Amino acid sequence: MPQALPVFDQEPSSFHENVIPLRFSVLPRHREYLSRWLDAGSCMGICDADIALDNHAGQKDMIAHVLIWVRENADPAYMIRPKGLRWVLIDQIREHELGVYASFELALHRVRPVLPLKSIAAA
Repeated sequence: MPQALPVFDQEPSSFHENVIPLRFSVLPRHREYLSRWLDAGSCMGICDADIALDNHAGQKDMIAHVLIWVRENADPAYMIRPKGLRWVLIDQIREHELGVYASFELALHRVRPVLPLKSIAAA
């Protein structure tokens, strides 16, 4: 019979205050790649993106999600959010998960493949 693993919330408590949740921080390479991807994708309908930070857990620059707008819709079309050591891509309009990716760059590539996938580091 499988044994259930304990689920920890992300709020610090006296019991697990030394536990750091597995979530990504905004790295300079994420910002730089997103900027290059937006520039390259403007001719393919990419309008804008916004990185929303979630600093409530005391960790600096932890990503809550990235919203992406395309010219076809006034509402955000896509959301990329960290989940453990992966990145989840969500069709924000239909509220449907499109996939889970090993890197932020791969998730952006799934939205619009506007930059070559050379040597992308995981995370």
